[in-house]
Amino acid sequence: MHQVQVLIIDSVLWKNGKSERPTEEPEGHKAFQAHKEENWALPVMFAVTLDLRIFANNAEQQLQKKGKGKVGDMLEKAAEQLMSCFRVCASDNRAGIDDSKKWGMLFLINQLFKIYFKINKLHLCKPLIRAIDSSNLKDDYSMAQRVTYKYYVGRKAMFDSNFKLAEEYLSFSFQHSHRSCQRNKRLILIYLLPVKMLLGHMPTTQLLKKYDLMQFTDVTKAVSEGNLLLLNEALAKHETFFIRCGIFLILEKLKIITYRNLFKKVYLLLKTHQLPLDAFLVALKMMQVEEVDIDEVQCILANLIYMGHIKGYISHQHQKLVVNLYVKRQRSRVRL
Repeated sequence: MHQVQVLIIDSVLWKNGKSERPTEEPEGHKAFQAHKEENWALPVMFAVTLDLRIFANNAEQQLQKKGKGKVGDMLEKAAEQLMSCFRVCASDNRAGIDDSKKWGMLFLINQLFKIYFKINKLHLCKPLIRAIDSSNLKDDYSMAQRVTYKYYVGRKAMFDSNFKLAEEYLSFSFQHSHRSCQRNKRLILIYLLPVKMLLGHMPTTQLLKKYDLMQFTDVTKAVSEGNLLLLNEALAKHETFFIRCGIFLILEKLKIITYRNLFKKVYLLLKTHQLPLDAFLVALKMMQVEEVDIDEVQCILANLIYMGHIKGYISHQHQKLVVNLYVKRQRSRVRL
């Protein structure tokens, strides 16, 4: 198996043009495949493929410092070798379940996820996700591997605007992470918090303090209060942190929830189900929304109605928002 490690590491050197055998492409995965109907080499493969990813990542950083090579080239080559190992595991249909190489699939997928997220090629995750969804072992892998898997799939769902699925997967990862892994829990929360807020669930100050995520404090307060001015200030203040985490554009989507909460205050203040559009215009101007006019107010309201945040319709003839009223258990309620 030492030969496997040499061949895999040589694959990275070969790609960089430093291999002593430039005409040979590495075929280390074939050594792993040769052990038919047994999976005793899986732990070795785990160690080797983990080293490969770390080695490729370090090589990538060194090349970028020197201004050499194409961005992500080393990691892509490493991903090719990981995929070779993955295919060996996924195609092992002859061995019994206990001796199957399929037990190595999830570990390899997690390593591939880390590379694909690093080089921003999330579309390559889809076939890997389908492979696990169709696997009868998906609930039998170790909890550590399942937590990692659901963390990355949850992040992908978030970027795909599938917030319900993102909440489910990220919540699973957070709840099942070991309590001593505070760093991992904090990392999961960075993505879980925006998803929860988009679904209407605001985090407590206690939670934010516990995991040192006070950057979300003003964002949470602004959304809850419908304070657009505070939200814009909070996003600008912590812009570097949010961009580095890749969630700035997701947090921008919280503006629609903030509009909803602001307009709800207008409704509660006027105490009528027929709300003049001018009232919303005044509210937006109070929040220092620049160059807003009545047409933009109608556009914002139309989006809120379409997304289900407001139950009602716009009367263009009377320039009013008419909120639907309904009676339930002999108690008048307004859905806004």
